[in-house]
Amino acid sequence: MQSAAVVGTGLIGTSIALALSARGVTTHLLDRDPDRVRIAAARGAGIPGPPSEPVDIAVIAVPPSRTARALADHQRAGLARVYTDVASVKALPHAECLALGCDTTTLVGGHPLAGRERSGPLAARADLFQDHHWVLTPTPDTTEAALNRALELVSLCGAVPALLAPPDHDRAVALVSHLPHLMATLTASRLREGEEYAVRLAGRSMRDATRVASGDAALWADILAANATALAPLLTELSADLVTAAEALSQLSTAATDPGATAEALADLTALLQRGVEGRARITPPYNDPASRPHAMLSVALGDHDRPLSRLLDDVDAARLELDDVDLAGLEPHRPDRTGTAADSVGLKVAPAVARPLTEALRDRGWAVH
Repeated sequence: MQSAAVVGTGLIGTSIALALSARGVTTHLLDRDPDRVRIAAARGAGIPGPPSEPVDIAVIAVPPSRTARALADHQRAGLARVYTDVASVKALPHAECLALGCDTTTLVGGHPLAGRERSGPLAARADLFQDHHWVLTPTPDTTEAALNRALELVSLCGAVPALLAPPDHDRAVALVSHLPHLMATLTASRLREGEEYAVRLAGRSMRDATRVASGDAALWADILAANATALAPLLTELSADLVTAAEALSQLSTAATDPGATAEALADLTALLQRGVEGRARITPPYNDPASRPHAMLSVALGDHDRPLSRLLDDVDAARLELDDVDLAGLEPHRPDRTGTAADSVGLKVAPAVARPLTEALRDRGWAVH
């Protein structure tokens, strides 16, 4: 790929332009807001204004409601040989493209699953997409050459491609992106009326749970509206769970005059929480995430140390290295932390990068590590 154009210099568009420019691709920047183009260009994202001849690929980086019209306009102007977009909804914009008579043979729908709570070109980063999924939604009309060009774009941005049909994409992001965003926003909105002392107690858990609520409200309204068909059923199901939780808590908050009803309410609440545990367990670690790599297991012989387990864990703390888990299967059940025997051992589960320095640190302190 030698040349590209990015239409829309917000967070995603400018980040794509930064990534392409860093890889030596001549990138042109277009936006109806000239100030955003100037800022993006000043950050090294590319050249302001349209190219003098068609570029290899044009990225339409505007909200879903404007995607089809922007594509139609730029196809008529001959901006590029291949087009893609980054709208987080695919089925509706594609239908609108067909209605406007766009050339869908050169179009590959796209959606990079990466972002930040901030918006605009100042928040853009060249590495925003590194190791993140980037969904492409080719249709039967899409040519092989167009798909290959879009795949090259994804590779240049450091992302991991995934191919889905537009309706499948929309159902997926409704579940894993749009619903969580709406829930985070609704949770954050409770803080508006909260007592000042309560808000001051908000810690990392609340900040993490509501981080995405800082996003552009108008943009997210556009996204949610465009994916209403896939999102509405999920909200109906969630509403039923909220009613169950509210009724259970209401029962538990009253005087326990009916032990049977109280037990049933507690069982309902526990079942809801357990479903959350099971759902969370299905999430796979991000691509190339160190947490997804195999762990190392160190076997440490406790010997005849006094209070061996306590001493071992203290020595691990002194080494300032982190354990992921401790396997006590090698300890006699009746001697969990008393004087050890030659046969006693424990397993230390650690990240691969921790195995060698921890082994050396423990051996320096007299432990037999295998």
